[in-house]
Amino acid sequence: MAWRYFLLLSGWFLCVVAASTASYAQPTTPLAAPPAGQQATLELGRSSFPVNEYFTIAFRLSGAPLERYSAFPDIEGFKKSGKTSTTTTRTVGGRSSVELVLTQRYAAFAEGEFVLKPFSLTVNGQQLRSAGATLRVLPQAAAGTPPPAAAGPPPAGKQPLVGIGNLDQLLGKPKPQEYVEPRDNAFLSVEPDRASAWVGEPVHVGLYFYLAPADQGLLDFYRFAEQLPPILRQLRQPTAWEEAFDETDIRPDSVRVGGKPYLRYQLHETVYYPLSARALTFPRVALQMKKYRLAKRPIEGDDNRLEGYKTYFSQPRTVQVRALPPVPAGAAPAAVGRYQLREGVGSTSFRTGHTISYTLTVEGEGNLTALAPPEPRPVPGLEVYGPEVHLELTRADGRVTGRKVLRYRLVPRQPGRLRLRDVLRVPVFHPDRGRYDTLRPELELAVTGPAVTPPQEVTAFVRTDPFYAQQLASADATLMDMDTPRQVKRYANLVLALLLALAGIGWWTARR
Repeated sequence: MAWRYFLLLSGWFLCVVAASTASYAQPTTPLAAPPAGQQATLELGRSSFPVNEYFTIAFRLSGAPLERYSAFPDIEGFKKSGKTSTTTTRTVGGRSSVELVLTQRYAAFAEGEFVLKPFSLTVNGQQLRSAGATLRVLPQAAAGTPPPAAAGPPPAGKQPLVGIGNLDQLLGKPKPQEYVEPRDNAFLSVEPDRASAWVGEPVHVGLYFYLAPADQGLLDFYRFAEQLPPILRQLRQPTAWEEAFDETDIRPDSVRVGGKPYLRYQLHETVYYPLSARALTFPRVALQMKKYRLAKRPIEGDDNRLEGYKTYFSQPRTVQVRALPPVPAGAAPAAVGRYQLREGVGSTSFRTGHTISYTLTVEGEGNLTALAPPEPRPVPGLEVYGPEVHLELTRADGRVTGRKVLRYRLVPRQPGRLRLRDVLRVPVFHPDRGRYDTLRPELELAVTGPAVTPPQEVTAFVRTDPFYAQQLASADATLMDMDTPRQVKRYANLVLALLLALAGIGWWTARR
């Protein structure tokens, strides 16, 4: 009976571990809501067709423009053979509606019966589901044979037709489709937002791909996720602090370059803070794109384009970096940026001997991460503790802004007016003005109450108290192992192994 209890105990232990592990499961991220008014449906082609014809999967979209869609499913025994898109614009009563049909074609490798498993396709955040189908690929249809000639001679006055050859002999063999490569107006560009900067001044650098609206059907991105990391390694600056923006979906915005309209795709953006007077140099980088060649004689129902590749190169860029002016004698190192101060206190009345919670916030545009908290200046009758530092950064619209919150604890010992500008100062260098400045608090606190002398040191109290003196004399000075988590894990594994061993012994005993 004992082994049964051990089995029950070990099973309960494993269930508890599994339940605690499962409690850390993360919820799945919900899909983005589709645009209002959007209507999308899935359409499957014929399930029975000859081997020389395509099977198709398409979705029909209306009520919203196509922004994004997931990949079409793979079908065992078939290969994908290009996409076709059809856009239909209908105008009824002065109102226009656009319907898009995007079709993926599949070519069968051989005859037989194949299974299209259930799948889903996401279009602009809307999920379309299909229950799948059974596909029957039939033999290629044989060419029709002419009916047998009637027996006997032809009627009087009518001569039989004389064959002079097949269509290839009459018209010649069909020529292969010819493709041409149209000229495009696309280009790759690395763009700093300024040509020169001070040491520590933010420099925004964007990597953009420009495309003329008329060339949208000619170009497409090719393995961009694999090409981007090597490009960023080439653009990285060893003498600058880097604040990279989060990667987002590549979506175009409309701009004008040289008076001409373009679609600009932002591939990456970063803000650099130069740490020395060495110039920032951005070399020429390359991006390979898909470029399609178009058919000379388009055929209705065909894709009418041939996939190829083209590499685009950016122009090298340089940003000159200027050294900061000499720091005034006796001044602390300044933070470079466009900053302002905000301050606050935790109460409205202030008494001697009581703690005052004071918050100093430095906010604006600059390298707030590298901004050092100001050292409190000694003021008679005031004790300053802290600060506790909290940093918030916002990366948006090509700028890195934020705020650095410094929380101090002030303990006044004497009554009177407490001017915080005499306690804390933040030296800065304003890059637009090209000069140093000092940000000072403006609050003045009226402290009331009698003068309070600081308490004696805690060490002196411990040494003079007989209880603590006795305890310290008899205390063990041996160092203790502080690696508690590892020890607990080791003991837990040992207990688990022991339970499993006892369960195995009980099972073996029961079988005997």
